[in-house]
Amino acid sequence: MRHLVIPDTQIKPDHPIDHMIWAGRYAAAVKPDTIIHLGDHWDFPSLSSYDVGKKSFEGRRYSADVEAGNEAMQVFMDCIRSEQSRMRRMKKKVWKPRLIFTLGNHEHRVERAVENDAKLEGLMSYEDLNLRGWEVYPYLQPVIVNGIAYCHFFTSGVMGRPVTNAKLLLQKKHMSCVMGHVQDRDIAFDRNAAGQRMTSLFAGIYYQHDEEYLNPQTNGSWSGLWVFNEVDNGTFDEMPVSMSYLRRKYGANS
Repeated sequence: MRHLVIPDTQIKPDHPIDHMIWAGRYAAAVKPDTIIHLGDHWDFPSLSSYDVGKKSFEGRRYSADVEAGNEAMQVFMDCIRSEQSRMRRMKKKVWKPRLIFTLGNHEHRVERAVENDAKLEGLMSYEDLNLRGWEVYPYLQPVIVNGIAYCHFFTSGVMGRPVTNAKLLLQKKHMSCVMGHVQDRDIAFDRNAAGQRMTSLFAGIYYQHDEEYLNPQTNGSWSGLWVFNEVDNGTFDEMPVSMSYLRRKYGANS
């Protein structure tokens, strides 16, 4: 089995989305059995509780946030569907990957906004998000695929705060786990009592922009996708695929 993992894409209005085309073309080339997006695709700056009252908050619109994320998801899925159409024309067995999306804390802003203001009920919901064809898992609900647990992030302790590093993630969950949420990538390895390999991964990010809330020392994290080859009951061979590689391979034609 082969998995393709997409970390946080955090699409927002007026930011480039051509990297989603590169991801789609790469997915069509390697044809994973399962594609997992770890969430925070829609950034939703208009629903940020941290920026209310700031000058940078002015002009933000929920509809623009939805449209930006939907367009980026569309160009990704267009690559998948184009390859499927090509295979049908060639009379080949059509590649039909399982598509999994784990809602992140940025998508959860929609639910939180409705909870905080009942007047918004019926005006905004997850139904606005272009996730047709994806299995969508609620915020912080893990999904187990071939023995690997995927979630936007995993919690530690009764307060539900995110686990802080990959080594601790293995110690807390005792199985192979993959999460997004954190800008930097981190990986740890161990074995269980039966000698089976376990891997935990903080997958990093997959976007081109710098975040305004970070500084020159904390921006510039590794950005890319992950391919897990030979997935079998929680064991796999991980392969990072950097955005710089994808840009060189597909950028000229996007």
